[in-house]
Amino acid sequence: MNCRIAIFGTWLLAFALSLGALASSAQEQPQPVPDAPQEPMPEASPKPAGYLFPSLGIGQPEGELQPDFSPLTGMQNSTLGLPEIRHSYWVPGLQFSSNALSNSYGQSSGSNWSANNYFIGNLSLLEAWSRATLAVNYSGGGFISTNSQQGSGFYQQLALAQNFQTERWLIQIVDQFSYIPQSAFGYGGGTNLGIPGVGGSLGNTILGLGGDYVPNQSVYGVGASYNNTAALQATYALSRRSSVTFAGSYGILSFVEAGNYDSYTAVGSIGYNYALSRNDTVGLVYRFSSYQFPGNPQAYGSSVMSVAYGRKVTGHLALRLFIGPEITNYRIPLGTASRTTGFSSTANLTYGFHHGAFTLGYIHGLSAGSGVMIGSDLDQATASASRNLTRVWTGNLNFGYARNNPVAGTATTGYPAYDDWFLGGGVSRPIGRNFNFAVAYTATIGNYSGTGCTGTGCNTSNTYNTVTINFQWHPRPFVLP
Repeated sequence: MNCRIAIFGTWLLAFALSLGALASSAQEQPQPVPDAPQEPMPEASPKPAGYLFPSLGIGQPEGELQPDFSPLTGMQNSTLGLPEIRHSYWVPGLQFSSNALSNSYGQSSGSNWSANNYFIGNLSLLEAWSRATLAVNYSGGGFISTNSQQGSGFYQQLALAQNFQTERWLIQIVDQFSYIPQSAFGYGGGTNLGIPGVGGSLGNTILGLGGDYVPNQSVYGVGASYNNTAALQATYALSRRSSVTFAGSYGILSFVEAGNYDSYTAVGSIGYNYALSRNDTVGLVYRFSSYQFPGNPQAYGSSVMSVAYGRKVTGHLALRLFIGPEITNYRIPLGTASRTTGFSSTANLTYGFHHGAFTLGYIHGLSAGSGVMIGSDLDQATASASRNLTRVWTGNLNFGYARNNPVAGTATTGYPAYDDWFLGGGVSRPIGRNFNFAVAYTATIGNYSGTGCTGTGCNTSNTYNTVTINFQWHPRPFVLP
């Protein structure tokens, strides 16, 4: 079915924990305590009553960043904090981006260059009520390619979040959608091409869904794809220190090119959160994932029971660690095996320092196969860093590595293992009040240990070089009543 609408291991965990201790000793200013929410200041607007969940950022003391009280065992990644909501607003924008690609997708190996020129409209909207918020980031348009094998096409990206809050309940609805001409793994790195909305300070901070809840697509050369994940989460406060979180998501990954495997991923989880202190939280979470492939009889069911640890120091540190056993059941046995036992782990770290920040991420566990396999055992690591170089110039570096192994081993299934890398960096600066300019370089490397690679231009070893130039314009935001 063609959907037309619609994670370095142990050292990373130790490194992240040491940074957590460093951030704790460096942080001098008092932080809001989860088990003792502060009362709203009289001038803050809008104002709900004092809740056990101040996670919406509404009714908190004024400042640059408000604490991120997203639940540890939930579906969303943590942040360094959420911007204070002063006004509801919407802002449109226009964007032109040009990708110059060597040995571009769909071409034979060599030094051929082609260009994709994007013409995009942007929209960011933030609406705040006394007990709810709505945040939308959208970018849509099309591109014209000089690669005759790829041709021209459409570009669509959307991130939407709706939150509702009562004295004990926090309800969160999230949707992430993209239709882009190549793998999202490293796409648009160093520029706003890979991010929906107007970007910058006017772009809404929407907490992204964790890698366990989103269909993974980290193999190059598979062509354009639709990727949509809709998620619902509810958190109930049992006390001022403890809460339970229920979450569910449904994701679709569908490809335009023939020879790729579409997939449907459904995930449900229940977790318990307990605040040890104002900054540290522990938890226990059970997650069940179902992977199905239209037109193929195989399907997988994965059960994971993880222990979790999180640490947040507003403006300095956001850390989430999960590890636990994973049991995978096969609808159709692979060889003599109908069940395997392994482990699943996830680590996410964001560390803020003077004039910059960096992030690290790691995922290990079952995934849908990125369109080239009927399921895969995934190891994925990512890293990024940004820093103010001057008063106006900002620089960034980006890295990613993903390895997709066949679920039951290459010898059993006949599929190869896929190793994919990206490495790049860029600079950006505002031009006046309404323009932003960015230029970036990214090298993407695909290496496949076999002949089972599928999709247009998917050779056993490919290196692609991409230079991206990006211009964005937006007017002053329009304040909503």
